[in-house]
Amino acid sequence: MAGHRIERTTEDIKRELTAIFRELKDPRVSGAFLSIVRVEVTNDLSYCTVSVSAIEGIDRAKQAVKGLESAAGFIRRELGHRLRLRHVPELIFKATDSIEYSAHINRILHDLDIDDSEENKDDDN
Repeated sequence: MAGHRIERTTEDIKRELTAIFRELKDPRVSGAFLSIVRVEVTNDLSYCTVSVSAIEGIDRAKQAVKGLESAAGFIRRELGHRLRLRHVPELIFKATDSIEYSAHINRILHDLDIDDSEENKDDDN
């Protein structure tokens, strides 16, 4: 039963962090197209690791993480007000390059340019 509560709280935190990120005025954060890739919360709700990715690449994500770390107190306070948690977890932000990596894979697949007639021929055999 406790596992469901943690999963629900994790999803709530992810949803609210997305909304809070849009409201931040720090140019390191507001100037980047950020995506929250993963949110992990410890069982006792003391720490929350937030993996953030930027479409501009890992360097831009690292700059955004610096901005998020400087605004961590504000973000944590807003999270507490919005979710009404008894104990708001300490936020740890990490930069990842998952959006850049998936865009690279998409470009590779697009460059293969497989002809539809070849696919149909293979399906018939």
